[in-house]
Amino acid sequence: MNIIVNSLFKRVYQKLTGVYYNVSYAQTGEDLIIEFFIAARKISGFNYLDIGANHPVRLNNTYKFYEKGFHGVCVEPDPYLFGTLQKKRKRDICLNVGIAAHASGESDFFIMTNPVLNTFSRTGAMSMETNKQCTIKEVIKMPLKTIDEIIKLHFHGVSPVFINLDVEGLDEEILRTFPFHKYRPKIFCLETVEFTSDASSKKNVGIFKIMEANGYRQFADTYVNTIFVDTNV
Repeated sequence: MNIIVNSLFKRVYQKLTGVYYNVSYAQTGEDLIIEFFIAARKISGFNYLDIGANHPVRLNNTYKFYEKGFHGVCVEPDPYLFGTLQKKRKRDICLNVGIAAHASGESDFFIMTNPVLNTFSRTGAMSMETNKQCTIKEVIKMPLKTIDEIIKLHFHGVSPVFINLDVEGLDEEILRTFPFHKYRPKIFCLETVEFTSDASSKKNVGIFKIMEANGYRQFADTYVNTIFVDTNV
């Protein structure tokens, strides 16, 4: 119902005011770029795997597609954020787990005073404290699942069209073990820069090399994130 009401409101507003707008919920407009690519390439059957979904709407790279009627799987290990995610994204499958690079198990999860920076990386968490970006609020044990396990169970072994990956410090490690030989998402949105408050960080060159080696090209870059697309699409 909300999707229909929002859509109707936009059409009425546009007709009355002559003002046309396209709302982005992402950090730096990534959802608008992906929406453009989907339309330009006429991609059908769109769905998504959002790893590190965090808040269900704010700074979220998949909410725009949820609002448009699409659905997918959202992975969020923070139990506090997960409750909000479940309530807001009822059509999505929401998983309160972390992503393992190699095998299922469990790991320490560092909940930071800035939840956007929550991480499974002890080194990353300590570094953020040292740099006074934020502090460790709580450390909890969380179960881990591999991407392969999630796709097999929740996508029935068929690759999702879009994968959003934001796991604060472990993105490159997870990508190195991604089963590209089995799954070919058409679109990846990857955090390719380390967070700083003054936007002074350098890009993670390793991620670009991994994606290029596996047949993906850079379609767009928003400094914070890079959108890669399959070269065959």
